[in-house]
Amino acid sequence: MATTARSLALSPFLTGDPVRLEPAVASLGDLLASLGLEGLERAGLLPLAPRVALLHSLPGGIGGVTLRWVQLPQAATLAEGAEPVEVVVVLVAPIREGARALCLVSRLRACLRDPAVVDRARSATTREGLVKILAAAEATAGESPLSGDEVLSLLGSGTTGLTAAEALRRLEQCGPNRLERVRRRPLALRFVEQFWSFFALLLWVGGGFAFLAGMPELGWAIFAVIVVNGVFSFFQEYRAERAVEALQGLLPHAIAVLRAGGEARLPTSDLVPGDLVRIEEGDQVPADGQLLSAEGLRVDQSPLTGESHPVFKLPAITDERESVPRLERHELVFAGTGVVAGSGTLLVTATGMGTEIGAIAQLTQAVVEEPSPLQREMRRVTRIVTFLAVSFGVSFFVLGVMTGVLPLGEGFLFALGVIVANVPEGLLPTLTLALALGVQRMVRQRSLVKRLSAVETLGATTVICTDKTGTLTQNRMAARFIWVSGVTLAAGEVRGDGRADVRELLEASALASQATLEHGDPTEMALLVAAVKAGVDPEKVRRAHDLLAPYPFDSFRKRMTLVRAADAGATAYVKGAPKETLALCDTIRWEGRTQALTDDLRRQILADHDRLAAEGLRILAVASRPLSDTLVRASAGAVERELTFLGLVALWDPPRAEVKEAVALCRSAGVRVVMVTGDYGLTAQAIARQIGLPVEKVITGEEVERLSPDALRGLLAEGGILFARTSPAHKLSIVKGLKALGEVVAVTGDGVNDAPALKAADIGVAMGKRGSEVAKEAAVMVITDDNFASIVAAVRQGRGIYANMGKFITYIFASNVPELVPFLAFVFLGIPLPLTVMQILAVDLGTDLLPALALGAEAPEPGVMDRPPRPKSQRLLGAERLLRAYAFLGVAEAALSLLAFFWTYWVAGWRPGLPMARAGGLYRRATTMTLAGIVATQVGNVFACRTDRESVFRVGLFSNRLVLLGIAAEIGILLVLILVPPFPYIFGLAPLAFEEWRLLLLFPPAVLLLEEGRKWIVRQGAGPRRKLA
Repeated sequence: MATTARSLALSPFLTGDPVRLEPAVASLGDLLASLGLEGLERAGLLPLAPRVALLHSLPGGIGGVTLRWVQLPQAATLAEGAEPVEVVVVLVAPIREGARALCLVSRLRACLRDPAVVDRARSATTREGLVKILAAAEATAGESPLSGDEVLSLLGSGTTGLTAAEALRRLEQCGPNRLERVRRRPLALRFVEQFWSFFALLLWVGGGFAFLAGMPELGWAIFAVIVVNGVFSFFQEYRAERAVEALQGLLPHAIAVLRAGGEARLPTSDLVPGDLVRIEEGDQVPADGQLLSAEGLRVDQSPLTGESHPVFKLPAITDERESVPRLERHELVFAGTGVVAGSGTLLVTATGMGTEIGAIAQLTQAVVEEPSPLQREMRRVTRIVTFLAVSFGVSFFVLGVMTGVLPLGEGFLFALGVIVANVPEGLLPTLTLALALGVQRMVRQRSLVKRLSAVETLGATTVICTDKTGTLTQNRMAARFIWVSGVTLAAGEVRGDGRADVRELLEASALASQATLEHGDPTEMALLVAAVKAGVDPEKVRRAHDLLAPYPFDSFRKRMTLVRAADAGATAYVKGAPKETLALCDTIRWEGRTQALTDDLRRQILADHDRLAAEGLRILAVASRPLSDTLVRASAGAVERELTFLGLVALWDPPRAEVKEAVALCRSAGVRVVMVTGDYGLTAQAIARQIGLPVEKVITGEEVERLSPDALRGLLAEGGILFARTSPAHKLSIVKGLKALGEVVAVTGDGVNDAPALKAADIGVAMGKRGSEVAKEAAVMVITDDNFASIVAAVRQGRGIYANMGKFITYIFASNVPELVPFLAFVFLGIPLPLTVMQILAVDLGTDLLPALALGAEAPEPGVMDRPPRPKSQRLLGAERLLRAYAFLGVAEAALSLLAFFWTYWVAGWRPGLPMARAGGLYRRATTMTLAGIVATQVGNVFACRTDRESVFRVGLFSNRLVLLGIAAEIGILLVLILVPPFPYIFGLAPLAFEEWRLLLLFPPAVLLLEEGRKWIVRQGAGPRRKLA
């Protein structure tokens, strides 16, 4: 796994107490002999600090990385030309741990650069004492990068590359250079598991009983239900597991490799640490590594960072004393990134799962996806339904057999009927299809949802963690103000014949960039537009100033510099963060003259900077410095000093017009919005103020790093927090902290590094325009317009969908009662069975499906975003809904459908006390009336379930056209079952007379009016009681 120096501590790798050698040593051989390490492979020496050297070896063993502190009795020169040393740190590591070893050496060198730390460490006599001293130094040490030659030495490689034999040996130890999948249950096993849920087991038993009872048609029908439900469930799970495939697709298949002095094109899977690789324009970087040489190399790191503009890469190491994030180090390149210009030679330091992208793959897969609120609730509903079905079936079976009402064989059939009547076989297909319809509606609102259950989870969201740039703002940078010579000018008022100091500032900003008006970073493009409007031709200016050396931007320096040559000589043009850039300046251009930059002027500049930043503007400083020939190729630290301050440019990225309303909607809906941005705190706070987002405290990423998990949770619980200057790792910590507080979290992200946070959140939201492919794969939702308002619209849809699920669950469960009561009447009244099991399946999987789907397509009710998110304790199938479905609607439907059954016999001449026909045309017509009666009452029920307490006439009886289509389909299916062969034979049905159809026409309004009366009573007496769903 890739490991940054910042994430490593030295103490776990220190073994044993410090060693104090007694006999003097005069050479490396003497030292090895004194330590008993004569057989150490490829041992070498590397200076770490004054008087301290590293004895290193990367053998092939299977052990881990170890460090040993050795103190010599007196200073010794251990190698020809080396400085005398008094302390030797022995590093032993297998080559597969090469990247970790390099990070440790960087960390160790940073700790020991202070001679006082070395002196204190020399006084330590125990491992614990040494650990304590080094840990104190680590807290502020940062990282000391290694040069290319040092890395070559540490990895046991050379300028001609590895030999074939050595490369093969390393390949055996490190494994192939590819991303591995964390071991998961086999796909076939996961598919089979879908058929062993509570529902499925219940139906398997029922289907088996059907075959035993001599009803194969029923058995096959039940088995078909199991297969359909299982396939739906499997594909819901399978579609979410694609992130690693996307990561793997970022690696090339072959690359030019230098081995034993010769170049060959080899499969990238054969690369090992220590290989030398040639990368050119158009190549994908195959592994992590350090540049040994580069010619105009620019790399697209957007797969890792999400930033679309390419960055310069140089072999010279970053020469700052503190740690620069690895992704911003000039000398490092990373697997999965693309070369857009130039070429270079790369020394491979990590392959496969040891790369940065491999670490992300491992983190992404390691995040355990918890069941969504819907999945948890459906499991609960399943348990309830299973318990009720089995309890009813077994109880009535035992009662019927023990009382002698039923023979044993008929008892099994009866119990089967009771169970099937209580299991809503159509619930899962209806639920899945309703969620799919919700997904389609979200597509029209620019939201793509990949996992169906996520649709409902959106409705339960309590916190949205969002980026600023491009999500809350338009990502359309434009220069707003220009500060020169103590004056702030509106950029739109600057013209070509204006002030010379403005022109000088804009020319310098163009020369400090390689962007064009068509391509590049939005900030740099905005500077070029401002220059053009002021009469500066950037391309003409650049043609007169040849590029000599670039010093790319990084987040530690917070600036970038381009050295250019003109007739008058070489000049460094610098642009970057004002505070950091101003600190490097000792002069200022003031009204056409260069003068000393006094403390008073510094304070004035910083005050004006803060005033502009408080308006939500992003500020850049521009400076320059004439260079002597000796400085043209010097390090960034040598070039970027004694600068002349030219001025400030204030850039404006306006908030999206619809975001303020969306944030207000979130507040009214009880959804917290937390801004997590990499931008400057004052700027982010100003944008938050403009969009109506209350901010009481601004916390930086560095502060997040210093907080313990408990402290971070306490901070998050307070609310009103804005996180600035953050990285994807900080975002992951914030998401975990919020989830630990019980929040349902949605988080936005666009880079590969965001993938762990996107996976860890309840709802990962990737940006469709600027997001990396890996971020899109890791997320469950992709916003195609990168707009925060689209996320809020999706939350509204999610709430509406959850409410609709309650409606169609009420509709589906209500029909269970008229399906169960006929079996009870059959046993306890001794009448012919009014409804067969096959006819129950005709309702559950036929006539009920489309009206239930139509209820799932109801538009969100007014006020759905005026109440807080539903508590986790709220149940989709609670007591109130069960009572409504079973004790009221179901009872009414059962009474009417049995009325239709008895009425058929009555019209045929039957009277109480007379036997009833148990077969033949009359019996088939009577069961047909029972089935048709259930369908008719369900027509009234679908209108009744459109609202929970409001009258359906207030929302418009026919306002949902899909309900009308569903009813038409329901009636059409019934007619097909009754009239079209072979269905009448399969389901035991017969045609109905006109008088019978006329009776059935009374059933829908009867159910609807009964339910309207119940709602009226509830409205009169319930007052402020909470609405369902």
